[in-house]
Amino acid sequence: MKRTFIRASIAGAALATVLSGVLTTPAGATEDTADKAGVQQQAATTESEQDRIESYWTDARMAEALPADARFNGQGTRHGTEVTPTKRSAAAVGDAVRANPNPKLGKVFFTLGGSNYVCSGTATRSANADVVTTAGHCLNEGPGAFATNFAFVPAYDNGSRPYGTWTAKRLLTTSGWANTGDFNVDVGFAVMNTDSSGRSLTQVTGAQDIAFNLARGLSYESFGYPAASPYNGQLLWKCADRAGDDQVGGSNDLSIRCSMTGGSSGGGWITGGRLNSVNSFGYTTQPNVMYGPYFGSTIQSVYNQAQNA
Repeated sequence: MKRTFIRASIAGAALATVLSGVLTTPAGATEDTADKAGVQQQAATTESEQDRIESYWTDARMAEALPADARFNGQGTRHGTEVTPTKRSAAAVGDAVRANPNPKLGKVFFTLGGSNYVCSGTATRSANADVVTTAGHCLNEGPGAFATNFAFVPAYDNGSRPYGTWTAKRLLTTSGWANTGDFNVDVGFAVMNTDSSGRSLTQVTGAQDIAFNLARGLSYESFGYPAASPYNGQLLWKCADRAGDDQVGGSNDLSIRCSMTGGSSGGGWITGGRLNSVNSFGYTTQPNVMYGPYFGSTIQSVYNQAQNA
């Protein structure tokens, strides 16, 4: 039986507008009941197109890019003065704290529907050494078209790009996301082009290990570049918590307490040194709680397509 799924405030439950949708997987089912086939599209496959995208992402365009959740609820806060979020207590679980820049972690920039958006992503260990893991909604409309002008900036910090700007040659997501916008499988993988010296991404940045089909209820650190108020998207933040289940909408996703907002979408959840989920969505009725998809066999299948592309 289908249930109403409130899809408000992707990766940031602080925004107020609520969209209603339908959860595509019945409550209690695992995400592995979904179609295992991935959906993919070529991106910047020529040198001229790679050069065009690198030139497209000027400092000004990066600064003006909206958090990806603006596509879902019509709201988005452009970058302004960084404000320290109001604390619920001196050291409340779920309060985001500043994290040091890390070349494995970075910002994702892309264009959908003629507008520029920003998310977060992780340089991921893979056979081709070229994979960035992010949320499905950071590279595909879900359902709908794939993004254009996709770029990844490792260790972005206050406008600095110490490891350059990397373009993608191929974008992949789950068929569940691409065809129905199923947040149970809201994951995307970008296969990046080599740099001007012929080096693959993770030869330069290092690679974050990834794992699938782990136990639920593990402890995570979640990373991202929140850009919606009170953050400005210029700095890396993190949350730490033990994962719980979805008691609100009946999804198969994991939950952690986290105050990060839009722009942190796609940022990695790390447990035991392994990437095991990404920032995906939040409910407006449940402030300061972040949800991320369970990395099961469906998502592993699409990852394998990406690492072998």
